[in-house]
Amino acid sequence: MRIDIDQLEQFSHLAARGADRSASSLSQLTGLRIRDEMTGVSLVTDSVLHEIFAGQQYVGVQVGLSGGLSGETVLIFEPDSANQVRQQISGASIAGPMSGGAFAEIGNILIGGFVDGWANHLGIEVDITPPTYLEATDTRILPRLTRREATNKGVFLFESRLEATDIDLSVPLYLIPEYDEFVRLLAARSNGPTIPAEKLTIFNDFAEQSAKRASEQIAMLTGLTTTVDVSQLRFMQLSKMASNLGKKTHVGAVFEMKGLPSGYFLLLFDESSANSVASAMMPGDGENDAMMQPAIEELGNILTSGFIDGWANTLQTKIDHSPPEYVRGAGTEVIHDVVDRLSGNQEYAFAIDSAIEISGQETQCQIYVLPDRDELTRALDQIPGS
Repeated sequence: MRIDIDQLEQFSHLAARGADRSASSLSQLTGLRIRDEMTGVSLVTDSVLHEIFAGQQYVGVQVGLSGGLSGETVLIFEPDSANQVRQQISGASIAGPMSGGAFAEIGNILIGGFVDGWANHLGIEVDITPPTYLEATDTRILPRLTRREATNKGVFLFESRLEATDIDLSVPLYLIPEYDEFVRLLAARSNGPTIPAEKLTIFNDFAEQSAKRASEQIAMLTGLTTTVDVSQLRFMQLSKMASNLGKKTHVGAVFEMKGLPSGYFLLLFDESSANSVASAMMPGDGENDAMMQPAIEELGNILTSGFIDGWANTLQTKIDHSPPEYVRGAGTEVIHDVVDRLSGNQEYAFAIDSAIEISGQETQCQIYVLPDRDELTRALDQIPGS
């Protein structure tokens, strides 16, 4: 079945609005200033879910959806975040018999606001089951149906991240509709571009393998220990991608892709990691731009070639890339500059988002592949079996 990209944009927009409402509700409950930092959707497989929910004990609230939209919604807290929220809510204790009930009520309020926007858009009634409080490790925090569908054909994972501006508090919110029904909702309802739903899983596999190869190449060139934190294909609002990087200084390289599809490849390091990488590749003063620039450009050339060659092989097309453009500046500015170069008024994009840890430090290297949306749909259509 084919997915209407305009419909996917609409549902992503509604999810972002739902996340804003959830942030407002959590602000009222806690007295903190909370905002939605990022909302995106991915078609993820079992291996990606294991990367996202790896090695931690989670606290969650699950509700079922029925009526016009079926599936499961899960509100997930990491342990530290859960304790911080408990401390902020009047009458909730750090531990004790009321903890589960307090969190179930929070989940009911936040999820209700999240789902209402979808129901209003579809002109349907959606019933929500009573909330269930959960504690589990790894992907066991997710519904069984979600894990089963992720193994068979993938699941659509709407992910929002609510951040407090007053304290260090991050709350991920996941909405997981039932796959077959959601694909039917996204079926062609306009004359806009469409994409085969099953082909999106190809890119998840590609993103995962390419990120692992990039991690190995960084380790080989620098001698530093590297691991892939997470790598997946996201459909997200480009402005949210920019705000997620924030105003913190980033150093990296931008490459223009030429072919089918065209677009841009971005390799970005936070400043400290860029210094470490440059010093490892060219011993000396890694903080000096005169030394850092050639090191980052060389690394970028190698990683870009690997990514783009794999992409071209996957799509069975030809893609070239420009020489590296060295960039240094606030993450928001770097992303906005690249987005401005994309053709048309492209507000959303299918972006390959890869985070690689260097020497055990999280989110030290970000790789973004931003293709032209319409050209990507044409390229996917050319893969045999469409």
